[in-house]
Amino acid sequence: MPLKLSLKPGEKFVLNGAVLANGDKRTSLVIQNKACVLREKDIMQPKDAKTPARLVYLAIMMMYLDSEGREEPYDEFALRMSEFMGAIRNRVILAACVEISRDVSQGAYYKALIACRKLFDYEQERLNYDPSSVSKRSARS
Repeated sequence: MPLKLSLKPGEKFVLNGAVLANGDKRTSLVIQNKACVLREKDIMQPKDAKTPARLVYLAIMMMYLDSEGREEPYDEFALRMSEFMGAIRNRVILAACVEISRDVSQGAYYKALIACRKLFDYEQERLNYDPSSVSKRSARS
C-alpha cells in the first residue's frame, strides 16, 4: 500500500536512514514500496530524551531507522521499558507497555513508536503531579 507524504516547505524527513528536506514549496511524495519513513516531528534527538518514556521512544526509533544495528538499541529498549513498567501501577498504561513490547518483538517498530508517544501524556501528568497541592486542597475543604 503506497504511503503519501504531504510536506510543508522546508520540512525534513528520514527515508531509510537518509535525511531529506523539502524545498521551498509544499510537496507531496508517494512512496510505492515498504520503507522506513519518519517525519521531522516524529524524530527525537538524543538530547531530548530526558524522561523514561522518551528514552523508550528513542530506543524504538533507533531500531526502526537502523535495520542492521538493532541489538544495542534493543538492549536499551528492554532496560528502559523494564524500568518504566516497574515504576508505574496504572493498569491501562501497563497494558500499553505490553502492547508496545509485543510490537517491538514482532518488528512493528513504527506501530510501537505511535503507541509510545501516548505514554508521553501520562508521564507528563505524573511528572507535574504535586502531592502537596492535593493535601493543601484537602485541608481547605
